[in-house]
Amino acid sequence: MNRTPRERLVELLRERSFEQKKVILASGRESDFFIDCKQTILTAEGHALVGELMFDALDALPRCEAVAGVELGGCPLASAVSLVSWVRGRPLNAFYVRKETKDHGSKRLVEGDRAILPGMPVVILEDVVTTGGSTLKAAEKLRLVGVQVVGVVALVDRLEGGAEAIRSAGLPLVALCTRRDFLPDVE
Repeated sequence: MNRTPRERLVELLRERSFEQKKVILASGRESDFFIDCKQTILTAEGHALVGELMFDALDALPRCEAVAGVELGGCPLASAVSLVSWVRGRPLNAFYVRKETKDHGSKRLVEGDRAILPGMPVVILEDVVTTGGSTLKAAEKLRLVGVQVVGVVALVDRLEGGAEAIRSAGLPLVALCTRRDFLPDVE
């Protein structure tokens, strides 16, 4: 059976990343399911698929010159998209946005910052959006280093208000998957 790249990615996420169990999410909320996207993203096939699909999703957003991954789940997404962008002839640098400023060495908040130009348009890449809080914090950190955040691409939108929060902050969002891909009976 020939599957589209998105169908194959969802299949991998179901097999490797999705679990129905009680967990406390990064947002502090309790949930009855968990999606550990890194279990899929860090496979060779998952990395290739997510790079291609997220790169293609950038077409639905204002043009960007770089992508930024939010620590930790978004970092491999940014690397995958940057690699695909090079292969496809539209190079986009990748940045990694730290949760906190590094406390030693370079003391950076954003890795890859030497490639930043003032006002550079950047798209944030997220693995999972729940409340939108980590995405909005990352957007603020990126603004502090002089870039203009022009949108967000998420691998999974849990449909718990995060997309609306991000959009109400003026950032368009594209999600490759939603909780309905894992829990089809959920409204």
